Amino acid sequence: MPVSDQLIDQLLADYRSPEDLLGEQGILKQLTKKLAERALEAEMEQHLGYAKHDAIGKNTGNSRNGKSRKSVRSIHGD
Repeated sequence: MPVSDQLIDQLLADYRSPEDLLGEQGILKQLTKKLAERALEAEMEQHLGYAKHDAIGKNTGNSRNGKSRKSVRSIHGD
C-alpha cells in the first residue's frame, strides 16, 4: 500500500528538527509502535477467528482472557 504525500504532510506538519522525527518521542518511533500493535492485534484476531470483545468468543475454550505488557525488539528499539 503506497503512503500518500498528503499523509506525509500531515505527519510532518509540526516538524521542527530531526529530534521530532528520530528522537525518543519522534514520529518514527510512534509510527513503528502503533503499526506493530495493530499488526499484532490483527494477527490475534486471525488466529482466534473473532474480533476483540466479540460475543462469538465467549465460553469457547479459546477466548481472550486478558493481556499483559510485552516488549517487541526492533532495529528502532524496544
